[in-house]
Amino acid sequence: MKKKLIIKIGTSTLTAGTNRISFAVIESLARQIVVLKENYEVVIVSSGAIATARQFVEINGYQRNVESKQAMAAIGQTKLMELYDSIFSTFGLNIAQILLTYRDFENPVANENTRNTIKRLWQAGYIPIVNENDTVSIEEILLGDNDKLSALVAVITEADLLLLVSDIDGIFDRNPHLHADARLISEVTDLESIRSCIEEKESTLGTGGMSSKIYAAEICMRKGVEMWIVNGQRPNYIIRAMQGEIPCTRFGVKAK
Repeated sequence: MKKKLIIKIGTSTLTAGTNRISFAVIESLARQIVVLKENYEVVIVSSGAIATARQFVEINGYQRNVESKQAMAAIGQTKLMELYDSIFSTFGLNIAQILLTYRDFENPVANENTRNTIKRLWQAGYIPIVNENDTVSIEEILLGDNDKLSALVAVITEADLLLLVSDIDGIFDRNPHLHADARLISEVTDLESIRSCIEEKESTLGTGGMSSKIYAAEICMRKGVEMWIVNGQRPNYIIRAMQGEIPCTRFGVKAK
């Protein structure tokens, strides 16, 4: 039996610090998944729909107006999936799209249907790519950049590991963007002990800060799913994190 791996990749990683989606970032992810598929069934939880839309159109007021953000997401979602399909197919990887809302996770029947769909896609050799259905749900578009969504997907699939791919190595005792002497916290078993360390860095692209990642960790630890934060700006960040070659923060299972 292969292990189950959920990879959440956010807007700041997909754009590589620019205001456009980076083909190289998606290609790097595909290369790593080719290796990972030997031992893991993979789900990708991907942000980036609005950033993708910006390459084609900019609807007036989308940075301030929720309806405009939703329209941008609707435009960008199809384009984003085209990018994934085009790049992943060159590595022999097949993808499928799943759009979810938070109401889906509150409904046991919807949970079971989603779980069964993902399982069947794995059996067929397809990689599910999950995003929030921004047309009818706006929580992640405003607050979390899919951190919470990925944690909920990890829980319903009973994943072995959730990887939150970020633009930083993990949780530090102080914000490393503000304090040069900040130290990485490599292992976390008690979330209360690190809440005081969280200082947010403003982002013009993604909406997910460290607070949303801590909330995702809380969901995972409560349900026995291990979660790591890894730096997507490092080469081969998933493979090297699993081999212990790069720093990251690992969240263990909270004692019941």
